[in-house]
Amino acid sequence: MRGGVLSLLVENFEHGARRLTLNAPEQYNTLSEGMLTALLGALADAEASEAVRSVVIAAKGKAFCAGHNLKDMMANNTKQEHQHLFLLCSKLMQRISALGLPVIAQIDGIATAAGCQLVAQCDLAVASTRAQFAVSGIRLGLFCATPAVALSRNVGRKAALEMLFTGEFVDAHTAKLEGLVNRVVAPELLDETVAALCKTIAARPKSALASGKALFYKQLEMGMPAAYQLAASTMACDMMAEAAQTGVGSFVSGSTSSMKATKG
Repeated sequence: MRGGVLSLLVENFEHGARRLTLNAPEQYNTLSEGMLTALLGALADAEASEAVRSVVIAAKGKAFCAGHNLKDMMANNTKQEHQHLFLLCSKLMQRISALGLPVIAQIDGIATAAGCQLVAQCDLAVASTRAQFAVSGIRLGLFCATPAVALSRNVGRKAALEMLFTGEFVDAHTAKLEGLVNRVVAPELLDETVAALCKTIAARPKSALASGKALFYKQLEMGMPAAYQLAASTMACDMMAEAAQTGVGSFVSGSTSSMKATKG
């Protein structure tokens, strides 16, 4: 809470999505300890709900998220306090990847430093044409080390290092070309585009999405033989699940009927 206003708005969005809206526009939606804790709690609640199929992280105001609150950090200027905050932020980022639901960032404004990290960490990202992205710590004498973890796992190495070394902004279209976001749309189409993506996700088996997401992130950290072994095991298990048995069975039955009709 700040001034009696919730820093994070939690609401049900369309098509089974749970939308988490950063609601501290006067603070540029910075990732304070309170905001980080609220996000962690909201993610846990979303995962625990059978009705939720995806999570959308959005924001109010001109900034999606300007990273950490540097004023607050300087007011608590000890290595112990800084490490506590960075580890809490890292816990949130890892929780997003571990969450058994697709997480979509909806960006309509600037996303800098840990805010850019948040975009990179989400599974999918949709940006408006007025969105801009930067890991700007270097401009203040601080290399954005923790944002580099997510950034380097989403964009090419040279693109990531250019952002990290220069601290300069990239626009939404450049961010799409470099792999930081999936789609770029006009601001007035942002809600509609995210809703359509949530609708598509909601039509897919929840269990398959959860196991597939877990496999995707785990295999990235493996060598190829181990990755294929894990993938084969995951697919074998998923094939025995009710959703696959029904879906594949219907496909095979339909294909067989189609072939018989063609021969006839």
